[in-house]
Amino acid sequence: MEATDGSSPSKTPQRRGRRKADPAAGYRVAELYLERRGNRSIVGNIYKGRVDNVLAGLEAAFVDIGLEKNGFLHVDEIVLPGVETPRRGRGKEGGKKITDLLKPGQEVVVQVVKDPLKTKGARLSMELTVAGRYMVYTPTGEGIGVSKRLDDKERERLRREAKALDLRGGGAIIRTAADGAKREDFERELQYLFKLHEVLQKRVAEATAPSLVFQEADLSVRVVRDIFSAHFERAVVDDPQQYQRLVSFFTRTAPELVDRVELYEESTPLFEAYGVERVIEGLVSRRVDLPSGGYLMIDYAEALTVIDVNSGSFVGRGKQARLEDTITRTNLEAAEAVVNELRLRDIGGIIVIDFIDMARARNRDAVMKTLRKALDEDRTKTFTAEISRLGLVEMTRQNVTEGVREIMTRPCPTCDGDGVVLSEETIAIEFERRLRELASRAPRKTEAFLVQMNAKVSAQFTGNSARVLHQLEHDTGRNFHFEGSEGLPLDHFDILMEGTLDEVRERAIPFHEGDEVLVSIVEPHMYAVDDAVAKIDGYIVSVRGGGQHVGEKRLVRIEEAGRTSATAVLVDNGAGPAAPPKAAAQPKPKPAPRPRTRAAKAPEPPAEAEEPDAEPNGEAEGDDDALESKPRRRGRRGGRRRSAAKAEATSAE
Repeated sequence: MEATDGSSPSKTPQRRGRRKADPAAGYRVAELYLERRGNRSIVGNIYKGRVDNVLAGLEAAFVDIGLEKNGFLHVDEIVLPGVETPRRGRGKEGGKKITDLLKPGQEVVVQVVKDPLKTKGARLSMELTVAGRYMVYTPTGEGIGVSKRLDDKERERLRREAKALDLRGGGAIIRTAADGAKREDFERELQYLFKLHEVLQKRVAEATAPSLVFQEADLSVRVVRDIFSAHFERAVVDDPQQYQRLVSFFTRTAPELVDRVELYEESTPLFEAYGVERVIEGLVSRRVDLPSGGYLMIDYAEALTVIDVNSGSFVGRGKQARLEDTITRTNLEAAEAVVNELRLRDIGGIIVIDFIDMARARNRDAVMKTLRKALDEDRTKTFTAEISRLGLVEMTRQNVTEGVREIMTRPCPTCDGDGVVLSEETIAIEFERRLRELASRAPRKTEAFLVQMNAKVSAQFTGNSARVLHQLEHDTGRNFHFEGSEGLPLDHFDILMEGTLDEVRERAIPFHEGDEVLVSIVEPHMYAVDDAVAKIDGYIVSVRGGGQHVGEKRLVRIEEAGRTSATAVLVDNGAGPAAPPKAAAQPKPKPAPRPRTRAAKAPEPPAEAEEPDAEPNGEAEGDDDALESKPRRRGRRGGRRRSAAKAEATSAE
């Protein structure tokens, strides 16, 4: 969290009394660090690896460190005792090459400096570092460096404090968190770092490659170690175990900060109380609204991230508002919002910002000044170019992690992250080609096919008076029936059955004349005002007299059934939705298709001759032969029906 006025939060205890009303007042979320239990960052981990391959053309080697992908070790990162290694652009012609320094199968000790990103493996370095709170100890380095993020006066003071420190032949880097540190702080931490290095050397000697020999601390310790300093008011933790870990860590490294670690014990969740949940929910959105009414659009690409600035509903203030002032105001807000989103989402790589074009040079300078000032608060390294003639600002930001978006989300399984899918019409055209090819290769005795596909795709064949289907059948000399629901993937295609026309039609047509089905009436009929239409997985049922029942579930009787549509009448035209028939109250799963021999069908009695004591599935008791010869058919498209099987069984008796 950061103070919204840009200043350091007050350190006085009076704020604690006001925190209960609104603990997030005066603060905003500045950065988010996310880490999953099964996918921790490996930056800082040290491995004993084995060189797998050396590529002279890339001046790099691939090292097996025991992970799924080999790590990438560039020649600039190679450090060997007593050997002067080349540096890209600085080596002498004819000097040592990477093939002279490393050989396949050679064991090396490397440290991860960048996590694996997408298809790339981890970035490695042989210049090992052991990080502490105030210093980073480099056993193979030399001299003492100071963070450039500190002002010149403080950097000079820290150099004097660290002068003549015994580094045991190595080097050290004084971190930004060392602001205000004394010599005794450095001496105390050096003993801790020396001990860690001794443990590391012992593990390297005992380990067999590839293996992990040193693991970096977890997220909570890394965050407070790297950024928590006297400039922070407090660290609020809601987990008792993590609280004890942080207290123990600061007791060893910075005792003066122990009192600033606070255990959160309120009933309201910590993230909810401080407004973090709202921020997290907005991180996956492309649009970011600005205070004035403008907005940003953030689009991710493989090579770069593009941020577009739009004025939106902001049209200026007052009657004297001018276009240039409106544009400048929007761009100034956008400059701060862009940096805020870069930090929150941890966007790295090449970033292009498309500001609204400004006519005056002083306005462009003001926007760039605001952008650079906001970037000064970002701990991640950035480089920013000037605004181009097209109003574009090109900048780079160091890739540290995958990014919040990649950690919180996964690619859509339907579109594979592209954001678009093929339309039903496009898929239907592709399926038509497959059906034509299938028909051309089928034996002559095959008259028809039963094809399973999404109902929205099959509607492209059966809609508009089935012109596409009729043309397909005319050209191929075969008949095609469709089955499927809207729950199937759009690109699903399967041939369920092929054979004679009668065999396929028997299975494909979901209803028979006289079947009673419970349907949902969805829309009025296009041509008949009093009629309505029910749809069951793409199969259309025209209901006579159903116009006044749109949006209701009604029981209808099928009068005529075709392969793409049917006509029906209402069974009960009274007020209120009809109750489902007893025969359909307990629907059974659809049986697997099997060959069967149909018995001669007895004359069907009128509907009023049905026995009221029939079994719920519509079958008469004791008529096993009749049931075996003709299994009961059910609607395959989601409708519930009263089968005529019981009437046939009664007639057979």
